[in-house]
Amino acid sequence: MEEELKTSSRRGFLGGVTALTAASYNRVLGANDRVGVGFIGFGLIGKQHIYNFKTSFKDVDRVALCDVYKPRVAEGLAYMESPNAKGYGDFRKMYEDKNVDAVVVATPDHWHALLTIMACAAGKDVYVEKPLTVFIDEGKWMLQAMNKYQRVVVVGTQRNHNPGHQTARKIVESGVLGKIQMVKLGAGGRNIYPGFGKTPVTNPPADFDYDLWLGPAPKRPYQGHRGLYHFRWFWDYSGGQLTNLGAHSVAAFLLVMGVKGPTKVVSFGGRFTLDDDGETPDLQECLYTFPNFMMTMGVREANGYRDSGGSVVMGNKGDLLLGSNQVVPEVHGDPVNQIPRFVGHPVGGPVYNDTQSVPWIEAQAGTGRGPGGGRGQAEGVPGAGRGAGGESMENQMFNANKRDWIDCIKSRNKPFCNLEMGHRTAVICTLGNLSLRLGGRAIQWDPEKEVVVGDKEAAAMCTKQYRAPWDGVLKSILKA
Repeated sequence: MEEELKTSSRRGFLGGVTALTAASYNRVLGANDRVGVGFIGFGLIGKQHIYNFKTSFKDVDRVALCDVYKPRVAEGLAYMESPNAKGYGDFRKMYEDKNVDAVVVATPDHWHALLTIMACAAGKDVYVEKPLTVFIDEGKWMLQAMNKYQRVVVVGTQRNHNPGHQTARKIVESGVLGKIQMVKLGAGGRNIYPGFGKTPVTNPPADFDYDLWLGPAPKRPYQGHRGLYHFRWFWDYSGGQLTNLGAHSVAAFLLVMGVKGPTKVVSFGGRFTLDDDGETPDLQECLYTFPNFMMTMGVREANGYRDSGGSVVMGNKGDLLLGSNQVVPEVHGDPVNQIPRFVGHPVGGPVYNDTQSVPWIEAQAGTGRGPGGGRGQAEGVPGAGRGAGGESMENQMFNANKRDWIDCIKSRNKPFCNLEMGHRTAVICTLGNLSLRLGGRAIQWDPEKEVVVGDKEAAAMCTKQYRAPWDGVLKSILKA
C-alpha cells in the first residue's frame, strides 16, 4: 500500500501535472486507442462500475484501484481481474500513475468535487458519481477546473440515457399538454424505519485511514456510521436522500423541461421518526418556483408509500406521466357546469347548460412502467426492468453513460451527462436543503448568475472552507 505523500511532494505533484495537455494526451491515446481507467472507492457503486467496465468494455484497461480501507483494496483488485492493476491507499499517488488516463470517482459525496478538480489538474478525465456536490460553490469550482484543464467530465446521472426521457421531452416541447403549471416529482427514499441505530465514538479501525476519508470535511470523532455507506445521513458528507436519490429525478426533470433552475425555493421537514444517529431529514417536502410553473419533490424514509404514477408533468390540457410517458387528457366545456350543484342555486346564481365536456387532447397509452421507470436489478428489483439478453435496464444505462464517456475521451467531444447538467441538478437539490436548514425560509435564487438574492445567511451557506491542508490544495489549482 502506498504511503501518504509529504507536503513538499504534494506541491511538486500539483505543479507538474499540467504538463500533459489535451493535444499531447490525444497523441498518447492514439497509439493504441485504449483508455487506462483507475477507480477511486470500492464501495457499493464503485464495485458496480468495475463490473460494467470488465464485462462490457474491451477498449478499456482497468489499471488501478484506490480506497482508504485496506481490505477493500485487496478485495477490489481481485474483483477487477486485471493482473497488472496497482492498488493505492492514497489517490494522489494514483494520479501520478502514467497508466491512468481517466478516473472513476465513486467515493462519499464530500470528496466528489475535490477529487474531480485534482484529477483535472493531473490531466485525467473523470467519471464522477452523483450527488455531485455538498455545497453549491463546489460545482462552480469543478466547472472551472474542467474548462481550465480541458478535461472530459461525465456525471453518474446515467438514467438520463433512458430513451423514454427523450420521448418525454419531445411531448413537452410539442405543446400538446398546453400551459405547464406543475411538475410533481416522486418522493425519494426507502422505508428504513426504525433506522440503523447509534454507533459510539471509538478509535477508527487500524486499517481504515479515517483522516484521509474525512479529507476536506470537518474533523469529527470517529463513529461507525461516519464511514462506510452510512455517511449519507450526515450533513458534513451529504445532503441526505434529497441529493442522493432525488438527483436522478431532478436530472430527468431538467432534461425533459429544458430549464436552468428555480427562482424561489421553500422546504420543510426534519428527522421525525427514525431513532438513530443520522442528521438529514427522514421526511421532507420542497416547493420550487420556476419562471412559468412550479415543481415539487420530497423525501420519505419511514413510510413505504410510493406515488403509483411516478413523476408527472401537469398541463392545462393534459398530464404526462414520466416513466411510462402516458398522456392523460384533461377535459373542457363550460366552466359553469363544473360548479357543485347540491340541491340547486338560488335565484341570481350560476345557470347550468347542456354543454358536454370533451377531452382537450388525445390520450396516449405510453409504454407501461416496466423498464421505462428507470429501475432495474442493480437497484434491487429482482427481474424488473430487463432488456435484451436479460440485462437489467439499470445496467444498460450504466453502460450507455460509460460508453459515451470513453468515446468522448477519444474524440474530446462534450458528453451527454455533462458536468453543467450535473451541477444544475445538485443546485436544485441543495437549495431545498438550504431552506430546510434555515427553518423553512423562502430562498430567492438567480438561475442565470447562480447566486442567492437578498439573503446573506443563505448566500454564505453556498460555500464552505475545506479543512487544511485541502483548502491550500484547492487554492493552488483554482481561484476559489
